[in-house]
Amino acid sequence: MLARTANRENSPRGLRGEYGHFGMGISDSISRLTDYYVRHGLAATIRRAGMAAKRALFLNRMIIFYCDLSNYTARPVNIPNSLEIERLINEAELNPQVLQEITSFWNPKLAHRNIKERFAKGASLWLVKSGEQLAGYGWTLRGCTIADYYFSIAPNDVQLFDFYVFPKFRGRAMHWLLTAYILQTLSTEGAARAYADTGEWNEAQIASFKMTPFRRLGTARSLSIFGHTFVSWDEKETSEQLQKASARSRATVKTARPNE
Repeated sequence: MLARTANRENSPRGLRGEYGHFGMGISDSISRLTDYYVRHGLAATIRRAGMAAKRALFLNRMIIFYCDLSNYTARPVNIPNSLEIERLINEAELNPQVLQEITSFWNPKLAHRNIKERFAKGASLWLVKSGEQLAGYGWTLRGCTIADYYFSIAPNDVQLFDFYVFPKFRGRAMHWLLTAYILQTLSTEGAARAYADTGEWNEAQIASFKMTPFRRLGTARSLSIFGHTFVSWDEKETSEQLQKASARSRATVKTARPNE
């Protein structure tokens, strides 16, 4: 069954990241592919296009997660001394070196544009650093979604989107640490719920979510037609199931340490 998604006027489209997102335009996709070809050559571009086509045809469901922040009881996150997490709320706080690292590994023009649009909309950029090196980052937006979403969210709800861990730091629980810290911070700020999503093919991301207070809401497919996005839910928890799952998570959740 198809249902039309919540529409966000003037919503900037998705930036590349590990969390899924709606509706990147065809021109943006072509621009990204062209930029990848320039950087990596024809063979690598063909492999990447083939992988993207396989995911689009056979692994195209998104898994949506939620976290009840109003009753957040997870163990406090302990950040190792070697790491630092920083939150930026405007572009002026973004130093040139970090900006270059965030935008250089894919299409810089689109990345710069999307960063400006996101900060203008009130999004926060969270950075996790190892010493002087940027290990990864992620975005949050409160009260609305960055683009058309699977459903409308309330004023005190928060969307987590477009997280990325640089290859050098993968396998060290950076995504888990950043996500858990953000949820903890949002709960102290009075946020009600948090939502995130990822592709069903992204096993590493799914495993990381299981280590946090996030719980699975359901799986869905989206389809964009003439500027309108429609959603088909393959499975979705009912309100009663969500309440029971939330109660179980508050009673049993154990936040892992980064080296576990």
